[in-house]
Amino acid sequence: MSAPTTDPRGSVAATAVPTRRGTEALLLGFAVLITVVAQSIVDLTVTGSLRPEMAGFSAWITALWVVAHLVVRKWAPYADPLLLPAVALLVGLGLTVIHRLDLATEQVGSSVTREDAPVQLVWATLGVALFVAVLVLVRDHRSLSRYAYTLALVGMALLALPALLPSAISEVNGAKIWIRLAGFSIQPGEFAKICLVVFFAAYLVDKRDVLALASRKVAGLEFPRGRDLGPVLLAWVLSILVLVFERDLGSSLLLFGIFVVMLYVATERSSWLLIGVGLFAVGAFLAYQVFGHVRARVDVWLDPFAYRDGAGYQLVQSLFGLGTGGLFGAGLGGGRPDQVPVAKSDFIASAVGEELGLFGLVAVIVVYLILVERGLRTSLIVRDAFGKLLAAGLAFAVAWQVFVVLGGVTGLLPLTGLTTPFLAYGGSSLVANFVLVALLVRISDAARRPATPHAPPPPRLGDAPTEVVQR
Repeated sequence: MSAPTTDPRGSVAATAVPTRRGTEALLLGFAVLITVVAQSIVDLTVTGSLRPEMAGFSAWITALWVVAHLVVRKWAPYADPLLLPAVALLVGLGLTVIHRLDLATEQVGSSVTREDAPVQLVWATLGVALFVAVLVLVRDHRSLSRYAYTLALVGMALLALPALLPSAISEVNGAKIWIRLAGFSIQPGEFAKICLVVFFAAYLVDKRDVLALASRKVAGLEFPRGRDLGPVLLAWVLSILVLVFERDLGSSLLLFGIFVVMLYVATERSSWLLIGVGLFAVGAFLAYQVFGHVRARVDVWLDPFAYRDGAGYQLVQSLFGLGTGGLFGAGLGGGRPDQVPVAKSDFIASAVGEELGLFGLVAVIVVYLILVERGLRTSLIVRDAFGKLLAAGLAFAVAWQVFVVLGGVTGLLPLTGLTTPFLAYGGSSLVANFVLVALLVRISDAARRPATPHAPPPPRLGDAPTEVVQR
């Protein structure tokens, strides 16, 4: 009787991990169905018939998500199956509300003849194209860390560029955050946000051991050494400079908040959060005392009805719209969301609340929560430290922006000028957020992909199987 010719201890059992691409395809189909049905309801309610372009729109939006799904299936097969459908649902709802506001503009006989919904669909197509490009070109998210300082320079250049340009081509509604040339406009700060998040992640991975050191303990909290406060002070100064030279309260708040939270995630020290909150309080007090536009926004926030005929008109109309919507809303096409100025971009959440009600607005918030939760889950399960910080930073950027925007629309916070990701009208925000989601998809693919089994080591001489052979 001969011994076995292989060593069972050298075998590696490979566990099959489902890719869940079928789940993603089913959810994408559901998102497309909701989009088409919602647009049909708007047309039937407002005009009494379906517009001739409905068939072309349905085919276009379906083709977009089919292409995105096929690219994910090929280049990121293990990616989280909920990320892309959540984005598809938000983009579809945004297109529906923008189309509804276009019809409202036509009803009142406005001199503005351009429809914004087709333009937003073109921006969504460009966003999907960049989504595809990121997944195809960035095969390993860790490669981005090699370009961290280059991306930091690019991000700061994009932030500073509008402030250096003449106000005639960079200023809109008092904020110098645009570049407008030949009828084309772009907001470079949206792309700067992503560049700086990548830099923050790479920098904090390199320096987290130093930043985690504590010098003294106060009230049970371990505070960092004084010489290690440089990074957070630099981020604070950068956010103040954005506020000073571009008069952009939203971007200033967003960048500083992202950096402080990523610093907390990297070091796991709550003292950094306290330092960040303290610096924010100091910056907010100085901004209120020094800058008139900040003081005006805070005064309107504290008592919008006192300024209802001027600076507070937009917020007052938003509150009236949300109150009119009630719990269940006036129905798609049944409200008057066009009564809120700039409803397509800054106040699109008010339009959603008026026509879909509190339940509809909460449902939209839940979709955002799903998107953020899947990003944070990716941060927890990805194996490398850079990926953990990058995924956490990108997910928090979406969460923080949605919170600040909805807080401004509902009167919880002062207005900041930020746009609602994926939902609001605006090409720069939509395209940049598609890049953000592409990075999350790439990281989630690396997180959920099964580890490659290593070849078993050769057996030791003493453990090698033996066989008796008779001559």
